[in-house]
Amino acid sequence: MKLHRQILGPLPQLNQKIWILIFGRFLSGIGTGFTLFYAPIFFASDELGLSKTAVGFALGSISVSGVIGRFLSGLMSDSPRWGRRRTLLLSTLVSSLASFILANTHGFYTLLFGNLIQGLGIGLYWPATEAVVADLSTGKERHEAYAITRLGDSCGLGLGIILGGILISLMGSYRLLFVVDAISFLVFSGVIYQAIPETCQFDRHQEDKLEKNGWLVALSDRTLWIYCVVNIMFTTYISQVYTAMPLYFNEFVGSGLSTALISALFTWHLVLSIILQLPIARFLRRFSHAKALIFSSILWAIGFILTGLTGVINYAQTPVALLASGVLAIATVAYLPSASALVADLAPPSVIGVYLSINSQCWAVGYFIGPVLAGWTLDQPRPWADLLWPGWAVTVLGAIAILQLLDRSLKSNH
Repeated sequence: MKLHRQILGPLPQLNQKIWILIFGRFLSGIGTGFTLFYAPIFFASDELGLSKTAVGFALGSISVSGVIGRFLSGLMSDSPRWGRRRTLLLSTLVSSLASFILANTHGFYTLLFGNLIQGLGIGLYWPATEAVVADLSTGKERHEAYAITRLGDSCGLGLGIILGGILISLMGSYRLLFVVDAISFLVFSGVIYQAIPETCQFDRHQEDKLEKNGWLVALSDRTLWIYCVVNIMFTTYISQVYTAMPLYFNEFVGSGLSTALISALFTWHLVLSIILQLPIARFLRRFSHAKALIFSSILWAIGFILTGLTGVINYAQTPVALLASGVLAIATVAYLPSASALVADLAPPSVIGVYLSINSQCWAVGYFIGPVLAGWTLDQPRPWADLLWPGWAVTVLGAIAILQLLDRSLKSNH
């Protein structure tokens, strides 16, 4: 018990509405876990007959509509006409529709359409939900508030991956996973409708000024744009974990790791994320946000090198893959709360939705670049395909240089 308290400590004292949001995100995460790691394998299977490049392009197309969704979400979340709650409700309904479309995919164009609708739903969701957390937390507790909401996501994803693997082994149907995902979004919508009221206290007198100037304020913030450059790099890295790694492990590691083993590897990835989310957040709280992101960068480089090793060594491939997914789990949990808290602290209160929208746009760009580039690279003959992972590791040097510039810019703002 003493060890448990020393590692985790007491749970943070958060607003009750944040805990309700965490529960809703947990339920939605279960559905997402059903599809997240299995979708690339299914879409690239013989059943659909699509190349990895085509699958990578379709998955990357989420970012095209995601840009539109994130832009709208920033405006809608800050607008008294819509607010955070209505924007979240709309996002869950759109995402549910997308999952039903993907469940009925039989070719490239249906896959592309479903991903475009999915991107719109994701784009509407993230700025709004991040703004809710910012509304309900103060500066000192905000880092842990973001950490524990991500914990809800990770727990849901982990459970979803386990259940998804069991369902595939019993039923042999990937399509059923998307139906479960669609239902989970509908359940999340019900949680929002019943239990989460509007969290932002709008100033009606400032409404017109806000809608006209919110994006102008953000676009003129030099520090925000320095951050955006490096954040695109981070989101590109994260996209590799969920799109390129399953394909790489399945086709390039020895004779190919089985779906069950890949499921176990990513379950381990998420379990470690769950266990270390709060301890890492509390450890990094003593450092500036930029320093915390540098720590994450170093771990990304190590994780990519280890992933690349799994494809070129002839022994101990599974233990190295296990180590790689573990290191990348720590890199992810070090990145996510620090990035969201940095933007929320940087934003003027009246336009926090717009700032978080721009932060979320980085995900759209990163998730377009990552899957397309990875899909094209993995379609190349060996040894060129194996250069994907050391290539990503080299880019981390640029990320660290930009983060040092960001740290100086943040200090000068204070």
